[in-house]
Amino acid sequence: MDSPRFLSGQFLLAMPGIGDPRFEKAVIAMCVHDEEGALGIGLGRVIPRLGFHDLLKQLEIDPGSAPNLPIHHGGPVEPQRGFILHSPDWGGGESVQVGKRWMLSATLDVLKAIAEGKGPSRWVAALGYAGWGPGQLEEEMGRHGWFVTPGDESLLYECETAGRWAAAFKGAGIDPRLLTAESGTA
Repeated sequence: MDSPRFLSGQFLLAMPGIGDPRFEKAVIAMCVHDEEGALGIGLGRVIPRLGFHDLLKQLEIDPGSAPNLPIHHGGPVEPQRGFILHSPDWGGGESVQVGKRWMLSATLDVLKAIAEGKGPSRWVAALGYAGWGPGQLEEEMGRHGWFVTPGDESLLYECETAGRWAAAFKGAGIDPRLLTAESGTA
């Protein structure tokens, strides 16, 4: 497994009992992780009653041929800011390559391209992000119980949101039903 310093392109999963209800069964696609901190997009929950067409209409963009996919709750930081995680077959001027797995875009050009049917072939949308300052994520990983898995593209694009956390653990060979927040002594 990669060093915990550089998790870009991987998933960060919250272990049971993480202690913060905002991250209960969290699945975070890590997009940036370096000496300056970390940024990830939450993919474990969707925002109720908000679809992609609603978002486009709020921005005065005609939904065109875009599917009306749900919008994910990307994280507690800047919940009004939008992000698209997408396949690398499309890239705008400010898109960021994440590992060699996907791209992250946060500008209107990706939304317009998707609405016009000229955007990335696969994508997910989110509002907000999870962010950590320098060394903060490393500290939390040792203290709170985060688990790292490879950034499997099928989990990103094909897995139902409600089952993503369990599927990520299963993909790592762990039965999530056996996970517990309790610890014991030997």
